[in-house]
Amino acid sequence: MTDALSTVEVWIAETAAGMRLDRALADALPQFSRERLKALLKAGAVQGGRGVERTASRKVTAGERLTVDVPAPTPSAAEPQDIPLDIVYEDAGLIVVDKPAGLVVHPAAGNRDGTLVNALLHHCGGELSGIGGVTRPGIVHRIDKDTSGLLVAAKTAHAHMALAAQFAAHSVGRRYLAITRGVPVPPAARVEGNVGRSPKNRKKMAVLDDGRGKAAVTHYRTLRALEDAALIECRLETGRTHQVRVHMAAQGFPLLGDPLYGGRGVRSQSALLKRLGFARQALHAAILQFEHPDRKEILTFESPLPADMQELVSALSRS
Repeated sequence: MTDALSTVEVWIAETAAGMRLDRALADALPQFSRERLKALLKAGAVQGGRGVERTASRKVTAGERLTVDVPAPTPSAAEPQDIPLDIVYEDAGLIVVDKPAGLVVHPAAGNRDGTLVNALLHHCGGELSGIGGVTRPGIVHRIDKDTSGLLVAAKTAHAHMALAAQFAAHSVGRRYLAITRGVPVPPAARVEGNVGRSPKNRKKMAVLDDGRGKAAVTHYRTLRALEDAALIECRLETGRTHQVRVHMAAQGFPLLGDPLYGGRGVRSQSALLKRLGFARQALHAAILQFEHPDRKEILTFESPLPADMQELVSALSRS
């Protein structure tokens, strides 16, 4: 491809022998989504010993050498917007922000602007990672609209690739603070269960069996017992969509205020949430730890419990 941003070389390992080509590429190149790699295959951007590779389902063999031409990014449809950001850390390669509840991470149907991406486009100017195929800040992980807390974005392709590899290897440290309905029993545990799209409601995720979904592990511990509730800390081994919300709901202790997984809440708690104007899941990304892509030192960032969750804890303590 003549307009390639870069060319990436891949050698198929013994452990990948017999895999589909798209899956083997996804394992070797965690900075790209599988859908992105399928699109590159379709575009003729992948070459091997037999020439251009286009068949995503072809089984690979150990020792194969492949090259992937990464095209220059296309312009983003998102417009820069002057939206205030709580910047925790920033350098030439990356930026860490403390996202408030209510802010969507990137534009999508129903949220075309007013997102974190719009804010980063304004703040970072032209220094944006295009590794995802579109000129936009390198969003390497996400937190839900109504979850508050820490998020890192890449400003360069190098930082994007390095951070994506850490997330894929589950080496990024992430701890969340949450308020559950009921006091968890036991007070601390390791929750393991594959998470995938719910077969009953496509808007929800669910714990699935029979090998469906993706492996997910959450470690929780109770920090403080409250009135029919508890403040807990959750440490993630993996980072699946809605993981903490799904795992705690499956344990029988959903997060307060959760519109998808909260179920029928205690009447007194529902009245309290309404009185306080608390209209989101009680979940906050409190600690984020990763290796700096250039300096190779471990960076750790902490965000205190936001005011609305502090108020909820205080109210539940007085109940």
